[in-house]
Amino acid sequence: MNLSPRIPALLLTALVVTACAPQTSSNSSSDKDEKTGTLRVWLFQEVGNEPKQKVVDSVVAAFEKAHSGINVDVEYIPVETRAQRVKAAFNDPSSAPDVMEYGNTDTAGYVKDGGLLDVSKEFAGWSEAKDTDPTAKTSVTVDGRIYGSPFYVGVRALYYRTDVFKELGLEAPRTMTELAVTARKIRAAKPELYGLVVGGAYTYGAMPFIWANGGELATGKDGSYASAISGGSAQKGIKEYTSLFTDDNCPAAKCAGMGGNDTITAFAAGKAAMAIGGDFSHTAVEAGKVKGEYAVVPLPGVSAGSIAPAFAGGNNIGVLKSTSHRTMAVQLMEQLTSKKTQTAMFDAMGFLPTFPDVRQQVAAEQPYVKPFARTLAAGTKFVPASPAWSQIDSSSVLPTMFQEVISGKKSVAAASKEAATKMNDAFGSAG
Repeated sequence: MNLSPRIPALLLTALVVTACAPQTSSNSSSDKDEKTGTLRVWLFQEVGNEPKQKVVDSVVAAFEKAHSGINVDVEYIPVETRAQRVKAAFNDPSSAPDVMEYGNTDTAGYVKDGGLLDVSKEFAGWSEAKDTDPTAKTSVTVDGRIYGSPFYVGVRALYYRTDVFKELGLEAPRTMTELAVTARKIRAAKPELYGLVVGGAYTYGAMPFIWANGGELATGKDGSYASAISGGSAQKGIKEYTSLFTDDNCPAAKCAGMGGNDTITAFAAGKAAMAIGGDFSHTAVEAGKVKGEYAVVPLPGVSAGSIAPAFAGGNNIGVLKSTSHRTMAVQLMEQLTSKKTQTAMFDAMGFLPTFPDVRQQVAAEQPYVKPFARTLAAGTKFVPASPAWSQIDSSSVLPTMFQEVISGKKSVAAASKEAATKMNDAFGSAG
């Protein structure tokens, strides 16, 4: 998905929660386009939601002032119950909001369930749409049609302890091979630390290793996909990642069950010299024991100077198909995801903007953003735009594969072949 990485999950993580796509076909498109009345909006309740609410309140006040007769009612919904709320809304349009925030890996599932409005025409006519990051645009696209507007994006990079590196005379690794070598050097010199803390349940921390080695999760387009996780290049990436779960870096007994939040918690607590974390991890690390003693660089790729492709997480805002206020709802969606609002959201919450020009602007103001902006500029990847992804993710297909390799129960070839079968079963059932 990607739910807001700030909501404990994540990050990823956050994806499991968002994977609960409702299954219904009772939703129907409204033939009304009222210009007055109440617009209902559902946004995610963040940890520390007040700054987000202040930005939204400002947008709403300006929107209501510009549109006489329109009242905007914003509700912040808990992530823990959002799957049930969305399912109920799709089943009963009379209870549904007009505008809704959702995790970007939910798009295909929500479109399949008939819940999101096709806003291709309006998006194409919106002056700011042309500046949207291509990968972010992919996250609102299904079968060539647009079903929302990107709200923010999140990517991961390499956090490392500057004090430890200085003490041991080390430099930030420039390749994935150097990353592993450096991690083991640190573990050998400081056995109380993980060299590079990794997690067997950290899907989005593992994906860059697969992509950097030329592998893919799946191949296909327009909703028709076949797993590629058992391909030779993907297997190479799986091997590279799972080889880090050893006593001389991050012992399997401790690390095989870790997720993304666990790895950042370990790093922030001073228990690891390196970790793969997101821009959204910045606040947690700043609040930890390593404050002032760490730096961030893009996660290196296979060759020196290259950057490993990162998963482009984040959230979108869309209009529900059942809205009776199409024009007003679309315009509010555009205002909530505009450059001005995304800049304000970055200042308030640290959400990375989906517009490259706005990212450059905030990176100039906040240096910690630069490695994440570089990672985005180098090219990111996304999960298959298929409703099957929610099933694949909620079934822990990839974490199970990693953990079977880490435990020695299966070879990379056998575990990836089984994972590919499960993925293809999901793709096939999704239609």
